Amino acid sequence: MTKALFIVDVQNDFTEGGALGVAGGDAVATGITAHLAAHAGEYAVIVASRDWHDPDSDNGGHIALGGEPDFVDTWPVHCVAGTEGADYDPGLQVDAVTHHVRKGQGVPAYSLFEGTTDAGERVADLLSAHGVTEADVTGIATDYCVRASALDALAHGIHVRVLTDLVAGVAPASSQAALAELAHAGAELVDAG
Repeated sequence: MTKALFIVDVQNDFTEGGALGVAGGDAVATGITAHLAAHAGEYAVIVASRDWHDPDSDNGGHIALGGEPDFVDTWPVHCVAGTEGADYDPGLQVDAVTHHVRKGQGVPAYSLFEGTTDAGERVADLLSAHGVTEADVTGIATDYCVRASALDALAHGIHVRVLTDLVAGVAPASSQAALAELAHAGAELVDAG
């Protein structure tokens, strides 16, 4: 079995102090770094995704420009390409990452499957080329991009484990609902330990 690790959107704008910071985001960054230090060799592919939104654009209606965001379909300005907010959280060491993925370039995008690598490769093609059959999913936010990425992996026939101590969500209730949905869809919920 060939295994991948997904590191979803561990970016400054999604950790404490960011435009859409979630509680526990910095701890997720350092926790993933520790997990990589101990387990990077177990993964054939390590994919880290980032929201990478076009500047001065609503990115297909994803960003509320000139209006109030509803925090469901529209959001405040965040993760603008090339800004500090779009950078990885400083607690996340990315030396072991094999593929960096950018998503949301001009369009709404939640799943890392909607992005492309620096070389322009789609994630589904990358995973298929490496024979990936299992994926451990980590990152931010449990109730949005982690959820969407895990569901897409399941839809591609990949066995998914969500490392529940290495994710952080926007709100407790929606995060619990997302984890329940993922478990129902066939994902394993495990502690990375």
